[in-house]
Amino acid sequence: MSSVLDKKPTTEDEVLDSALRPKIWSDYVGQEKIKENIRIILTAAKKRNQSPDHLLFYGNSGLGKTTLAQLVALEMGKEIRISSGPAIERAGDLAAILTNLNEGDVLFLDEIHRIGNTVEEYLYPAMEDYKLNLILGKGPMARTMELKLPKFTLIGATTRPALLSTPLRNRFGAIFQLNFYKPEDIEKIIEKSAKLLKIKIEPEAIKIIAERSRFTPRVANRLLKRARDFAEASPAEVLAKAGSGIITKQIAEYALEQLEVDKMGLEPGDIKILLALIEKFDGGPVGLQSLSAAAMEEEDTILDIYEPYLMQMGFIERTPRGRIASRMAYEHLGIKMKNSQNQLI
Repeated sequence: MSSVLDKKPTTEDEVLDSALRPKIWSDYVGQEKIKENIRIILTAAKKRNQSPDHLLFYGNSGLGKTTLAQLVALEMGKEIRISSGPAIERAGDLAAILTNLNEGDVLFLDEIHRIGNTVEEYLYPAMEDYKLNLILGKGPMARTMELKLPKFTLIGATTRPALLSTPLRNRFGAIFQLNFYKPEDIEKIIEKSAKLLKIKIEPEAIKIIAERSRFTPRVANRLLKRARDFAEASPAEVLAKAGSGIITKQIAEYALEQLEVDKMGLEPGDIKILLALIEKFDGGPVGLQSLSAAAMEEEDTILDIYEPYLMQMGFIERTPRGRIASRMAYEHLGIKMKNSQNQLI
């Protein structure tokens, strides 16, 4: 079975990411309303001496869905088991995971929208009645075996809630959407992460990194770690101006320039999408399939990685006829817009 159940961090970045995850509720910055609602659900469940209802988290990648699931398990004093939709290929894979759970455990399934239809059918009674009905054998000799399961809490995470079937979505007791973070929350996260990683960073540098972090904690931490690299190993002429080992305003700007992260947080992939939309389709409207082919990017990558932030920043508008590049996109790229008569304006 290709499950990532209880996967331990191995690479340096994975170890650092694990260390940067908040271990208590007060360390989790942002998403205040969601945190409060979850804590109410957990407090009520503990008073009833029951496992909490199944929870579904959805939102863009890197917004803290896995961290919230881990905090739920910590709050309940239970173990968390982690797997993902693509890893559960057969009913036997699901049975192996569920039968290894203990009473009250939390099962976190990332990318739950990618669970196969057959496996999903087995998941329904597991979520509702805590039992698993397996079919053994084939043809006339086939028989059904019912396995009783311990009461557990399933936490699903997805970036594509529209791809979840209605029956599966309806079996979750609460559904929460994680939104992009406020700039001041991102600054707090960078400051906390810098302390954990023992990185010296100036307030101006924190602000610069936060502004280019796409309102996403995972991106903020990634840029912080890369800025640390530049602070430690930049060319001598750069370090002479800034001070070795300290992330100053100059080092942060130099690092982000080298990484091709512009002042709006756009990276080369974002620019490629916008240029394809403007140069090959006159700013749109254009369908996802055509844009994907022109930009040489997978449709899912555009939907999950690039488009949410580009729409959040107002660079792309989605209409019934397709995607359109906004005036802001033209201005940011220094390209003049054309009117309906194909004249520059």
